[in-house]
Amino acid sequence: QVQLVESGGGLVQAGGSLKLSCVVSGRNKYRVGWFRQAPGKEREFIVATRWSPGSTAYADSAKGRFIISNDISKNTVYLQMNSLKPEDTAVYYCAAQQASMGEYDFWGQGTQVTVSS
Repeated sequence: QVQLVESGGGLVQAGGSLKLSCVVSGRNKYRVGWFRQAPGKEREFIVATRWSPGSTAYADSAKGRFIISNDISKNTVYLQMNSLKPEDTAVYYCAAQQASMGEYDFWGQGTQVTVSS
C-alpha cells in the first residue's frame, strides 16, 4: 500500500507561482505522477517521475512552466508551477505506480489551485 498527501494549493494571481508537495509513504514506490482535474473536464496528466532514479516525463502542456522534483529523504515529490494562468485552475492530485507497466493505483485527496485573472 502507498499513501499520498498533497499540500500547497491555494489562490494565486495570474503570472504567479505555487509549489505543491506530495508526501508519499509505503513501500514499492516506482513512479509518482501529478494530475489535475478542472470542473467539467477529464483528469489530465501533468508530469511523472521515477522514485529512484528520478527520471521524468512531462505532458507537452506542462513543459517550460511546471517542474517536478523529489526528495527521497523526505519521501516528498514537489510540483513547482510558474507563470500560472487562469486555465490552470483545478484540483491537483498526486498518484503512485508500483510497477513500470502498472496503473496509478494510489491517489491523494487532492489540493485546490485557483488562479485569478
